[in-house]
Order: sequence, then C-alpha cells, then structure tokens
Amino acid sequence: MNADYATLQVDSPEDHIVVLTLNRPSVRNAFNTRMGIELRDFFSALYVNHDDARCIIMTGAGDDAFCAGGDLKQRNEMSNEEWMEQHAIFEQKTLAMMDCPVPIIAAVNGAAYGGGCELALGADFIYAARSAQFAQPEVKLGIMPGAGGTQQLPRACGVRRAKELILTGRPFDAEEALEWGIANRVCEDESLMDEALTTARLIASNGPIAVQQAKKSASMATQLDLKTGYAFEIEAYNRTVPTEDRLEGVRAFNEKRKPEFEGR
Repeated sequence: MNADYATLQVDSPEDHIVVLTLNRPSVRNAFNTRMGIELRDFFSALYVNHDDARCIIMTGAGDDAFCAGGDLKQRNEMSNEEWMEQHAIFEQKTLAMMDCPVPIIAAVNGAAYGGGCELALGADFIYAARSAQFAQPEVKLGIMPGAGGTQQLPRACGVRRAKELILTGRPFDAEEALEWGIANRVCEDESLMDEALTTARLIASNGPIAVQQAKKSASMATQLDLKTGYAFEIEAYNRTVPTEDRLEGVRAFNEKRKPEFEGR
C-alpha cells in the first residue's frame, strides 16, 4: 500500500492489521478533494491486492474529531460543475469502500459529522469513544447526505429513527448510537484503540478467505430475499471448501493447536 499520502496515515502495528488514520487534524479531519482521492485509491487498491491485510481500523488524528465531514472552506463558492466533479470522487470513494473485501472497524474518536458519519457507517461496524458525537446535518446546509447516509443509517437503526436524525440534522452521542444499533460498543476514550485492536486481532486470526466471504455474504442480508440470500451464502461458502485454510483449520482443531492460516 502507498505510504506517501498527504491526508492519510497508514500503519501496520501488527501482522495483518492496518490502521488507517484520517490525518488533517487542523481542520478536524474534514475531507477535501485530496482526501477523497486518497481514500478512493486506498480502498480500490485493497480490492485488487490485500497486501496481507486481514483487518483495517479506521480512525481520526488528534483528540477532537474522527472526521468533521466535507471541507466547507474548500467548497465555499464552488460552481455547480466543480461541486459535482468533487462529489463524483466522493462517490467513487464510497463505492470502493463498499467493495473492500477486508473487514473495517471504525474507531470513532470524536466528532463524526456529515460525510464523517457516513464514513463510519461505511465500515463493517463501529466502536465509539465515550466522547464521540455523530450527526447527519446536511439538510442544515441545503443539501442532503450523499455518501451513503440515507442508505446506511436506516440499515443500522431503522427507517423511522434514521429519518428523524437525517431530517432534523441533530447530533447524537455515543450512548445513543449504541442504544440505536449504530455503534457496536462504547469505549472509554483512552481505551478505544486498544479495544479496536483486540477485536482486529480476533478477526485477523481467523481464516482470511472465510472472513472475506462471510463479510460479503452478510452484506447481502438486507439486499436480498431470504432464499436468494441463502443461495448467495452457499456460493460464498463453496469458495472456502477447496482452500488450504479449510484443511488447516480442521487439522488444527483435531491436533488441539492454533491454526496457521495462509489465505490460500
């Protein structure tokens, strides 16, 4: 993976685990055109080559914000054409993230507003610091969520709750996010990354092909009827059967040892 990003920091603190940090702390990690391009390229590259990554933790630089959304200073006085050109990049970023085969944990360490909230919702699940705040306030600016918010939020908390949050634009805290099914866990601020890393280790220790296929199948659960979804599941399951990892997993179980998965 390219380590020479201007707006992102990519680290690998342990084997198979990648920490992706949104790195514009001076503007609360708001994303501009450059960050949109770099996020798009980061996730698109993983679609082609996982680089041995088995789990990604996405967080924000600094103590104040995960991501404050789009950089409105850059967007001030944009023409319609310029706005749409920039948003096309954000759309590509959103789609690339949806297609990422590697599990993504959003470690939300502060404000996740607008596009930042959508970025967190685009992860497979969210761990929120107790100080985290979320909002989809786009209607207050005369626009609406455009990076998956109207699709991801209803899937997380139900249509009626999502409509309330999107149509009012009001912020909500980490405990509310947990109660409503938007966040999976609320962590003390100082333990957020440790808890995210603990879960990332569990994911990374499992068979990577199995994890990727299970992620893909589970993502279809809200998009297909039950029998079609089950057919998709079986197709995904069958991809795990001829792998060396399947043989290793069963062998390790019988030998009462930890399996050593190679992703083959």
